[in-house]
Amino acid sequence: MKKYIHKSVLLLTFACGFAACSEQKNELLYSSDTYKVYKDHVIQGKYEAKVVSDKEMTSNYKSPMQDAYSRAVEFKFSINGKDDELPYGINHRVVIKPENGAFTTETIKFGEPWAMDEKVDPMDWLEKNTKVTFKLDMSPVLNAFKEKGYYEDLHGDKIYKDDFKGVFIAGGSAPLRWDFENLSEREQLQDINGDGIYEATFVMNAPDPEKQTSPVWKSSKNISKYPTFTSDIPLINALYNLALNELVADSEADGTFRTGKEWGGVWTRDISYSIVLSLSILDPDRAITSLRKKVKRNRVIQDTGSGGAWPVSSDRMTWALAAWNVYTVTGDKAWLKEAYKVISNSIEDDILVVYDEETGLMRGESSFLDWRKQTYPRWMDNNDIYRSLNLGTNVVHFEAMNIASRMASVLGKSKDAERYSTLAIDLKKAINKHLWMEKEGYYAQYMYGRNEMILAPKYEALGEALAIIFDVSDAERSKEIVAKSPIVPYGAACVYPQIPGIPPYHNNGIWPFVQAYWNIATAKAANGTALEQGLASIYRPAALFLTNKENFVAEDGDYMGTEVNSDEMLWSLSGNMAMIYKVFFGINVDQNGVLTFNPVVPKVYGGKKQLNNVKLWNDNLSIALVGYGNQIKSFKVDGKEVASKSLALVDGGSHKIEILLADNDITEGTSSNKVPNRFHLKTPQADLKGETLTWKAIEGAVKYEVVVNGKVVASPTSTEYKLSPLKNRLEEYAVRAVDKYGYLSYISEPVLNNNYQSKNIAKVAKVDRKVTIKGAPSNVVEVSKTKNKKVNFELNVKEAGDYVVWFSYANGSGPWNTDNKCAIRALVVNGDEAETIVMAQRGTDEWSSIGNSNRMKVNLNAGKNKLQILFKDHNENMNVDVNTALIENIYYGKTK
Repeated sequence: MKKYIHKSVLLLTFACGFAACSEQKNELLYSSDTYKVYKDHVIQGKYEAKVVSDKEMTSNYKSPMQDAYSRAVEFKFSINGKDDELPYGINHRVVIKPENGAFTTETIKFGEPWAMDEKVDPMDWLEKNTKVTFKLDMSPVLNAFKEKGYYEDLHGDKIYKDDFKGVFIAGGSAPLRWDFENLSEREQLQDINGDGIYEATFVMNAPDPEKQTSPVWKSSKNISKYPTFTSDIPLINALYNLALNELVADSEADGTFRTGKEWGGVWTRDISYSIVLSLSILDPDRAITSLRKKVKRNRVIQDTGSGGAWPVSSDRMTWALAAWNVYTVTGDKAWLKEAYKVISNSIEDDILVVYDEETGLMRGESSFLDWRKQTYPRWMDNNDIYRSLNLGTNVVHFEAMNIASRMASVLGKSKDAERYSTLAIDLKKAINKHLWMEKEGYYAQYMYGRNEMILAPKYEALGEALAIIFDVSDAERSKEIVAKSPIVPYGAACVYPQIPGIPPYHNNGIWPFVQAYWNIATAKAANGTALEQGLASIYRPAALFLTNKENFVAEDGDYMGTEVNSDEMLWSLSGNMAMIYKVFFGINVDQNGVLTFNPVVPKVYGGKKQLNNVKLWNDNLSIALVGYGNQIKSFKVDGKEVASKSLALVDGGSHKIEILLADNDITEGTSSNKVPNRFHLKTPQADLKGETLTWKAIEGAVKYEVVVNGKVVASPTSTEYKLSPLKNRLEEYAVRAVDKYGYLSYISEPVLNNNYQSKNIAKVAKVDRKVTIKGAPSNVVEVSKTKNKKVNFELNVKEAGDYVVWFSYANGSGPWNTDNKCAIRALVVNGDEAETIVMAQRGTDEWSSIGNSNRMKVNLNAGKNKLQILFKDHNENMNVDVNTALIENIYYGKTK
C-alpha cells in the first residue's frame, strides 16, 4: 500500500510541478541572460520588482554603485572650465587612505601628470564621508602670465591673464565630475595664502539619499482626468498608472509640463518628443501651453546649448512634430493657423542658415545628443559641429517640411504646400544618398570633418527610428535597419559603438524615450523579435527603479553611473505610455480627423486590453483590443462592423470601438542583431612632417585609414604615410584606427598643408575700428547688432576656382556649452550670399580667446573679388539682443 501511495505522491508532485512550470512559462514576457520580465514581476539577478495591484508595486533593487567607491581617484585640473591641462587619456591618480577621516594630496604642479601607481582591491572601498583636500601648484600658469601676459595650454590656445576666471577640478568620483563645461564654484580651487598654491576640499563617498530608489510605489495623485488602461498583464497596468502619477507631478501651476523632477522649465526637444509619444492625447491643452513657451518672434526657440544654441544646434523643428500631433488629436484650426506661421518662419530661416548646398542636407548637432564630448571627437569645436550633417536632425527637418506642407494644404495655401513638399522630397533623397551605409544596413550617425566631410559609421538609435517612422526609409530598408542595427543586452544604446574614456550619458547610455521611438519603429517594420526585446527594455527599468528615469548605463542597466539623471522624466514616462497608444493600439488620426488603428501586439502580450475616456476631437472613446498580431480581423463601432476600420471624428459623440486581431505571430521570420556592448578605439593625433603624415600607435589597432580631403586613400599598418599633395592646393589630412572587429575610431583632427593665405580684416576693410569691449586683442573688428553691420573688403586671387575660407574671431558673450549668443553673419561674395559665418561662443568674457569659424566653400574670380560680412534678418540668434563677435583675419586657400 505504501508503494502505491508513494507513487501517487510522486505523480501528483510531478504534475503540480509541471503545471506550475507551464503556468510560469505562460507568464513570461521576455527572457535574456541578464534579466526576465513576467506579466506581474521583473527579475534581474537577486533583485525583483513585484506588482501588488494596478496602483502599487514593490522593488528591492539597489544600485551596486551605492556602496562601491574606489580608493583610487582620477582627476584633472582645468582653467576656466575647459579640458586644458593634460592630454586626452592622461589623468592624475591618487589612492586615498585617510587618517582620522581626512586625506591631503601631494602638491601637484599644473600640467605635469602625477599618479600613484599603487594597485587597489576593487572591494576595498573608501570610508564614507572622507574629507579629501586637493593641492595644486599653479606657478607654470602664473609665471607665464607675468612673463608673457598669457599661458599657452596643451592645445596651443592662449589664455590671457585678463581672461583667467579660475582653476577647477574635474574627476570621476563624486562629487567630482568629468563635465568640464559645467564646472562651477563648488569645483573651484582657491589660493588661500596668496602663494600660488590652490586647494579645495571635498567630502567623498558621501551617501546621497536622492540617488536611492524607493522600495514601494503607491498611486497618490488624482489621475481621473486621463484615459484609463486595463489589461490582463498587471505589470503594464501598474506602470501605466505610475507614469500618470509622474505626469501629474510634472504638471506645473502655469499650465506647462516641466521636463523632469531634476529638470525645471520647458525644453523644446523634450516637450516636443514627449507630445509626439503620448502627451498630445493625454493633455493637449497643457501641450499647447508648453509649446507656446518655446516661441519667440513667431519662430521656434532653439534651447540654450552648444556654442550659444542655433545654428550649432538646429533640431528645434521637433516643435513642428509636436504641433502637428496636437492638431490631429484636437482638430483645433486656430492652433493649426498659429503653429503654421511659427513653423514656416523657422523653416525659411533654417534654409538660409542651416542648409548645406553641397549635399542638400541640413547642418547642426545631433538631435538631443547635445553634449559635445559625449558623441563627437574631442577635437571638434562648436563651429565644426554646426558644419556636421546628422541623421536624426535631418529626419526632423524632413518631417517638419512635410508637416508644413500638410498644414498649408489644410489652410488652403496650395503653392506653399507644393513648395514644402518639394523641399521634403529633396531632403529625403539627400539623406538616403549621403547617410545610408549599404554594408551595415542602416544609416550613419553623421558626416563630419572640417574642410571636407566623411561618414561616422555609427548607429544612432533615435535617428534610425525616426527614419523608419517618418518614411525616410522605404519598407524594405526599414526592415533591414531593424534586423541589422546593433542592440546591446539592455536595449538600444543611443549610439554604437561607444567612445572610450567618456563616462556614460549619451555615450554608453540607454534613454527610455529613445527606446520608445525605436520600439514604434520596430512595430512599424513588423519585427516582433526586436519589439519584444524593446518592450522589455522599457518595462525592466521602470519596474525595478519604480520611476521613469532619464537614462541608465548601457553596460550594466543601472541608473547610477551616468553623468546626470532624473526621476519622473517627462519623455521617459511619455515613452512608457506610448507603448500602449502607439504600439499596442497603434492610434493614428489624420488631418481630416479620421481615426485609424495600426495595432502591433506580440503573441506573449496577447489578451484583452481596454482604454476608456480617450478624448479625440469632440469624441469620447472606449476602445477594446483583443488578441495578438498586426492584422485586424474584426473592427466594430458601437456594435456594428465597419469595413473601413476607421472612425470619422468630426461628428463627435461617445463611441465604443472593438478591435479583434487575427492572432498572427509577428515574431515568425524576424530577428534582432543582439551584440555585446563595445567601444571603438581612441582617436589618433596626426602630424604633418613635410609630405609625410605621422601618428602614434593606437592600442588595439590592426590597421589605419589615411583620409585626404574626406576620402580614404590608404590603409597602412604602420604609423606614417607618404602623401602625394597637389601643387598649390589647400588639402587636409587625417587618420583613423581600425580594430579587429572592423570598428573605426573617429578621424584625427584634420591637419592642413600651408597652401593658404590670410588677411587682417581691420586692415583691408572700411569699418569703424573702435572696439568697445574691454580686454579685446588688437587688430580686430567689432561686429554687433549696432556696430559694423556691413563689413566690405576685397580679396585678390591669382586663379579662379573653388576656395575654402574661414575667419579667426573671438566671442566672449557666453560659455562654450550653453546660452544663446552664437554670432551669425552672412558672407556675400561678388553680390551673392554664398555662405553663413558661424562664430560660436568661446567662454564668458573671454574676448582674448581667438578661434576659427566654420569652413566655407566659395567660388572666386581671378583678380579682384568683393566680399561682405553682413547682418541680415535671418542672422538673428536665439538671444536677439546680443549677436556680437570680434573678427580678426580671413583665411583662404584654393581647393579646385
